[in-house]
Amino acid sequence: MAFGWKLVHGGATPPPGEVVAPDERLSWPRMVAFGGQHVIAMFGATFVFPLVMGLDPNLAIMMSGVATILFLLITQNKIPSYLGTSASFVGAVFAIRALQDSTDGTVTGGILVAGLVLAAAGVVITLLGVRVITRVFPPAVTGGVVMLIGFGLAFVVADTYWPADPWVALLTMLALFVFTVRLPGFWGRIGILLALVFGYLISWVFDGIFGDITSINQFNLLTLEAHPRTSFDAVRDAAWFGLPDFTAPVFTGAAILLCLPAVIALIAENTGHVKAVAAMTQRDLDPMIGRAVMADGVATMVATSVGGSPTTTYAENIGVMAATRIYSTAAYYIAAVVAILFGLCPKFGALVANTPYGALAGITVVLYGMIGLLGAKIWVENRVDFANPINLVPIAAGIILAIGPVNHPIT
Repeated sequence: MAFGWKLVHGGATPPPGEVVAPDERLSWPRMVAFGGQHVIAMFGATFVFPLVMGLDPNLAIMMSGVATILFLLITQNKIPSYLGTSASFVGAVFAIRALQDSTDGTVTGGILVAGLVLAAAGVVITLLGVRVITRVFPPAVTGGVVMLIGFGLAFVVADTYWPADPWVALLTMLALFVFTVRLPGFWGRIGILLALVFGYLISWVFDGIFGDITSINQFNLLTLEAHPRTSFDAVRDAAWFGLPDFTAPVFTGAAILLCLPAVIALIAENTGHVKAVAAMTQRDLDPMIGRAVMADGVATMVATSVGGSPTTTYAENIGVMAATRIYSTAAYYIAAVVAILFGLCPKFGALVANTPYGALAGITVVLYGMIGLLGAKIWVENRVDFANPINLVPIAAGIILAIGPVNHPIT
């Protein structure tokens, strides 16, 4: 494992068409700039998903930096990737929080065990080869699981976020459409972050123009009452520097069972991302897929052991590499350090935790749908045969059970 990145192109920006390989770098000021792009790219989803899971977004951002460094070390600096918050556990977390006496520790305990299973799966893949993935989890299964994770969250938007502030939700959703479709290159890739900022500002403006809104109050135990869309009291009172609040995991059988299906989605997600990086860097990374899966499992275990969020490799950052053709892992180490520093600023964490529900609604209605459609993408790319009842019947039932949602006791 080498940390001595080779300086290329004299440290200057490479000519059009030229690339910077994972074990290469430009001048450090340029690498800091590229690292900053990766921070911006991961930022939106990395703090949105902890918010919707009821976990500390500040701690999630800090642990995403720790997780990224662990991932790079375990994969021997061969797979340039950033690990942000995974959306695969959102549905499981909502189910866990519906259990009697559940806490943040119950949530992170279930996810930690899922991370352990994911790490073990990575070891098995390393020993038996990447083909074992398609043998155990064929595309019909992985696509179905990913789709159910996304579409199964429709009720969260419909029942909680959207009713909290429908007009801000609608405007934020439309802004996200415009930002992601119309803005060029890098700006389009950070459309989620831009839409969140837009929703935040609109909520603040509406407070000034229309006053309080009567709806679900995210600041007072989800009660229905008149309240401001934004409240900066916690931001004002928070310190500039300090450690986030850590939470020890609590292990219960029900929470663990609810989290385990997400492992299938994470295996498929990590495999797809490694193959995408391999195609861009023109390197054979199939032998590293097992290590990547194992690294994500270890990172998830470490993050949740202190109350952080589950992690996964981020397509947003792969998109940044595709746009810049800078594949240097040095940029990811820089991004990871910046994320850790953000996590050490409680005032920043309070600002993030203040994100209005209306803004979250406009973002999550798109994000959850996109997660579901990723499952369909897996089916299309692998030409899954839905004329076969073995594929059709269980998936058809699963989609309805998830979207319902249909609840069934497991204890």
